[in-house]
Amino acid sequence: MVRVKRGKAAHKRRKRLLKHTRGFRWGRKSKYRAAKEAILHAWKYSYRDRRTKKRDFRRLWQIQINAACRQHGLSYNRFIYGLKQKRIELDRKILATIARGYPKIFEKIVSIVKE
Repeated sequence: MVRVKRGKAAHKRRKRLLKHTRGFRWGRKSKYRAAKEAILHAWKYSYRDRRTKKRDFRRLWQIQINAACRQHGLSYNRFIYGLKQKRIELDRKILATIARGYPKIFEKIVSIVKE
């Protein structure tokens, strides 16, 4: 019976996994078993945090818009409600950018909402 040698395939598979652990600390970058577990955790966290990042940025934009609105005597929820009533379709990212970088333009938007 012919025997099957698997060294080449196994080596290739392990090298492929170790390629992803470049930059990890200690044995997690070079020892296959530790690297395998580390990469599984890393991928799990990166998947989760790609979604968390979206939430965090939306919260940040809301805080920035609220701070800018309160300088003009308006609360955040009244401002957003007013935007919807006036059919002004600007997302929170753009509103936060305008509030930070272009306060005169933001003041005009607030005055339109207040009417």
